[in-house]
Amino acid sequence: MNSLRRRIAVILLVSIVFVVVLATYATVALLGPVPAPRDEATARQLVLIDGLISKASPAGQLQIVPEPAGVVDQARTAKVMAELASAGTPLDVRITHRDAEGEATAYLRLREGGWLVIPILAHRQGRQFRLVLAAWLALITIGTGAIAVLAANRVTRPLSVIEAAVAAVRPDGTLPPVPELGSAEVRATANAINRLSQRLSDAMNSRIRMVAAAGHDLRTPLTRVRLRAEFLPEDERALWLKDLDELERIAESAIRLVREETEAAEMVPIAMDEFVRTTVEDLIAQNYPITLGEIEAVTIRGRPEALTRAFRNVLINAATHGGGAEISVATADEVALIRVVDNGPGIPRDLLGRVFEPFFRVDPARRQRVPGTGLGLAIAREIVVRQGGHIRIDNRPEGGLVQEIMLRRAA
Repeated sequence: MNSLRRRIAVILLVSIVFVVVLATYATVALLGPVPAPRDEATARQLVLIDGLISKASPAGQLQIVPEPAGVVDQARTAKVMAELASAGTPLDVRITHRDAEGEATAYLRLREGGWLVIPILAHRQGRQFRLVLAAWLALITIGTGAIAVLAANRVTRPLSVIEAAVAAVRPDGTLPPVPELGSAEVRATANAINRLSQRLSDAMNSRIRMVAAAGHDLRTPLTRVRLRAEFLPEDERALWLKDLDELERIAESAIRLVREETEAAEMVPIAMDEFVRTTVEDLIAQNYPITLGEIEAVTIRGRPEALTRAFRNVLINAATHGGGAEISVATADEVALIRVVDNGPGIPRDLLGRVFEPFFRVDPARRQRVPGTGLGLAIAREIVVRQGGHIRIDNRPEGGLVQEIMLRRAA
């Protein structure tokens, strides 16, 4: 946002200054060149001074020097003397400069000897004009710069509101209400964001209610089908009951996923070393091949029941599909890092981004060999993200997967 604000300010500043400079240049060009010394005027000035000197003593405030000082401007001297000769007053004069760009000075030879110093003011007026022009352009630049910064701030203020709203998105994907204050543009932007937030919230709640209702309503027909399956022959009954068990697991997982999106239990301190050991012991008792790695003592704040479901899903997924799992707990900066590694076949690189999608399976044929609903990792991710954490999965160089869960440490 700051970069955009600077770019807008620079564009406005350059555009305004360019237009002003162009207009100033055009005005100066139309009015004519900067006032410069005119040889005719200098000649008339010298004739007038010579007449005054002939009637009065050259003493007093007149400056008389033995010789002209500075560099003689031969071209201008010749022009001035030619003007004097054409006016019938052939005087001996010299036009000099102190340096290549200094002020011009006229020296008039006196009859009594010496040279009278006569400043030529026209060139000084030219320098003064350039100084005024430079001050004018500097004032324009400073003024337009201030206006450009103010304009850029006003233009980008609605974008700042959007940026702040996006940065404040909650873990559940909802937006907090944006105060509808400020200018008309800012109020309109805030109102649009609030309406968008409300529509998103309504859509999410509608989806949650639909999934919960579907999962709940499936239980009754599944129960009826299970009762009817009991009267089937033994060989057919086993297949029917297996499919019914899978359908019930899917319905139950869908309901759990909805509960995770709507549940708002209190966050309490959790000692992760004890929590992980207890969870692993329960799964080992159910014959899952899971081992404990290095476990560091670290405390987080979270919802114990929800985290238990998340860790069970991650560990069961690794133990079932990876041929065994190992879990470790470490601390890194301000987070607790839980790593679960397995020795399975891994996941193709192009499918890693989809592992947390509901009902996603790397190999659909596994459904026939490995029980599961395809919602375990989706539920785990929902729980971890809602508690301010992060979960990622990647392939290990030596084979298998590594699942990392990062949760903020308790203060």
